[in-house]
Amino acid sequence: MIHTEALTRTFGSRPAVDGLDLDVREGEIVGLLGPNGAGKTTTVRMLACLLSPTSGRAWVAGHEVGKEGQAIRSRVGILTEAPGFYKRLSVERNLRYFAELYGVSDPRRRVQHYLARLGLADRSPDAVATLSKGLRQRLALARALVHEPQVLFLDEPTSGLDPESARDVRQFIGELASERRTVLLCTHNLPEAEELCTRIAVLRTRLIALDRPEALKERMSGSRVIVELANPRAEFATGLHLSVVRAASLDGSALAVEVADPERDVPALVRRLVELGAEIRSVQRDERTLEDVYLELVGGDDASA
Repeated sequence: MIHTEALTRTFGSRPAVDGLDLDVREGEIVGLLGPNGAGKTTTVRMLACLLSPTSGRAWVAGHEVGKEGQAIRSRVGILTEAPGFYKRLSVERNLRYFAELYGVSDPRRRVQHYLARLGLADRSPDAVATLSKGLRQRLALARALVHEPQVLFLDEPTSGLDPESARDVRQFIGELASERRTVLLCTHNLPEAEELCTRIAVLRTRLIALDRPEALKERMSGSRVIVELANPRAEFATGLHLSVVRAASLDGSALAVEVADPERDVPALVRRLVELGAEIRSVQRDERTLEDVYLELVGGDDASA
């Protein structure tokens, strides 16, 4: 549904997006993660035909960026981080204006459908200026969907929302995949990305990782295991003397052991610890969080993530 080949955009001599190769399948929700200035918004603007690529090629919903802009714009919906509305107009009139702009055949019916679906039907006569930020975000989602696009670009859809509103928006986004809509989600919210996304693309001008959240965590977790001890002693770290043990350190009651292959080597490790007199409470692999993986990939200096 989205396909790019060496997609590049420069501003002067500075590359904002550098040689992006990306495929997003129909019905997928792909998270686009990266530090501020990594090229996420620039990528979306190019794919939505709001900004021309400097070089490379891209296709959205079967149409080529730069050659079939009108066809692409009619097939995509966009939710920006700070969506603008005609605040003096009613909720219904705002949405109907955009439905008519897109040439929706029965705008009144379509508007009522999405107002009801997003819990805004009872606020339809109210001026947008009277809505809370959470309700405005729902209206922005309705506006992005009113023309039934195949592809959605969502930029920080829950930014600044209270927990209940953010949950409602996430739930709605999750439903879109079941409708075979394709979603490219730009976010700094890592738990949100892990909850919603089938795959995650980490961008830092160039694409540096692309995989399922669990696969990314597994790939970056390494081979460290944590042994929780009831009777921690220094010799449990220094006296292992096993060929499969690369390093060991004790921090309180937690013995961290780097082994060659956790699945294969943990039984031998446990036997050796028992021989040394260790009382073992638990043994588990040192699993990485998505935040750990992200910070390692981008260099750990994105304070806003």
